[in-house]
Amino acid sequence: MITIKEMTSKKGMKAFVQFPFELYKNNKYWVPPIIKDELESFNKKKNPVFKHANARFFVAVKNHKIVGRIATIINFLEINEQRIKKMRFGWFDFIDDYEVSKLLIEKVKEIGNQHQLEFMEGPVGFSNLDKVGVLTEGFNHIGTMITWYNYPYYKNHYEKFGFKVEKEYLETKILFKNINPKYFSKASTLIKKRYQLKKINFTKTKDIFPYIDEMFDLFNSSYASLESFVPISDIQKEYFKKKYISFINPEYIQFVLDKEDKMVAFAITMPSFSKALQKAKGKLFPFGLFHLLQAKNKSKDIILYLIGVHPDYQNKGVHAIIFEEYYNTFKEKGIENCYRTPELATNTAIAALWKNFKPELYKKRCTYRKEL
Repeated sequence: MITIKEMTSKKGMKAFVQFPFELYKNNKYWVPPIIKDELESFNKKKNPVFKHANARFFVAVKNHKIVGRIATIINFLEINEQRIKKMRFGWFDFIDDYEVSKLLIEKVKEIGNQHQLEFMEGPVGFSNLDKVGVLTEGFNHIGTMITWYNYPYYKNHYEKFGFKVEKEYLETKILFKNINPKYFSKASTLIKKRYQLKKINFTKTKDIFPYIDEMFDLFNSSYASLESFVPISDIQKEYFKKKYISFINPEYIQFVLDKEDKMVAFAITMPSFSKALQKAKGKLFPFGLFHLLQAKNKSKDIILYLIGVHPDYQNKGVHAIIFEEYYNTFKEKGIENCYRTPELATNTAIAALWKNFKPELYKKRCTYRKEL
């Protein structure tokens, strides 16, 4: 017999977070989160997303053992301001047992109906900065700290229960040796002169913080036209600032300003922490922090996390300025591989930025939708 149990206590939430550690034990492609960070992101007192969102956490239990989990999420900004009656769900993991996944999905449906929502979509997080999508191709590639990994059978479960693909995401890999500066060096000089733009380079993390709020404002405006976009609120800005910025090498963050010192473009890349996180096994101490610091300073792989350009400057080649700076930085550090985070397959503008660098499509993922 399988029972569904809601997790609300500290002990229960820890069990919720730790379930994938058992499910993916000895899997060389799964990248574990830091347990403490995951718990904090689910803590209503610590994560400001709960000011305008609600989440509940459930596990499936069989023979006194957890065999599945799911988070049900309601984002009230999305529902009340954007008028999108969506029931979100994420952190959906399960053994290959249709009864287990079915009971968990039924819990999502039940809560969605209670709130008179129209459809459910997942796996997704609270916002656009969270992980997204179930992996459908590329199972033999290591994951990243900002993506979910899953077994191939997940897809079969969604399809069996009548879910349809809602959004497709692509992940590409670029060999640094394939990046030819001829595509951006000359353009960078011309564009800076034509539009009176300037770049900012950083060597100290503390110098970045005064620009972060403006960066998130630019993020909101530059991504607003994409489907499913939910803006980052002011309180979330503070949270992400503290949680992520100190984790990233200062030279991996680029800003472009206009003549009035207003930000017109930004980009964030980060070292790949995948192998370091596997070694850490979910814990910062005693050795996890050492592995992460080693990766921060020595990783030859980088993740192309975010790039945004103000709508007034899109299609004007401003990205060439960012590319030139990154090229010089990565060349000096001996970077070998550049990995792009999941991008909507419909976002042809972002895909066009990388076309000259021989990007290799190595993973696909999607979210699934079902009417309530």
